[in-house]
Amino acid sequence: MPIHDQQSRTPARVKDRPTWLISRAFARSSGLLAAAFESSGSGLRSYHYRILAALDEWGPASQADLGRGTGIDRSDVTAAVSELESRGFVARSADPEHGRRNIVSLLPAGAEQLLALDDVIDAVQEQVLRPLSPAQRRQLVALLLKLLPDQGGPTNG
Repeated sequence: MPIHDQQSRTPARVKDRPTWLISRAFARSSGLLAAAFESSGSGLRSYHYRILAALDEWGPASQADLGRGTGIDRSDVTAAVSELESRGFVARSADPEHGRRNIVSLLPAGAEQLLALDDVIDAVQEQVLRPLSPAQRRQLVALLLKLLPDQGGPTNG
């Protein structure tokens, strides 16, 4: 049978490999998240959510700290903060101790938007994890955390 007739099949030596399964789960969850933000996120994206969540949890922060803490590239943080600022969700001010550094603060409208985005994220989590029991969900999260070096998992070296 020609390979183009079997688009949905995965080669046997690939289908049970954790890296393949993780990448497929990532692709599915990313697609669901993007679709949810598109339909219910008021034009915002997951990186906006991460910035708002970081500011809510950590308080005012420099753009560089936001990038490091959220895993967002510095130039993307600048663009995202500009968009959030234009919507009245955050305020940017010069750091009095470092003239070239901006400090970003969460505004009340941003805190309200964060709560609305929490609902979007929660719905996606439920959709992704629907096949799992509550115990399996907790176990999955615990196992995934073990795989991440910054969460207590293995490190290089």
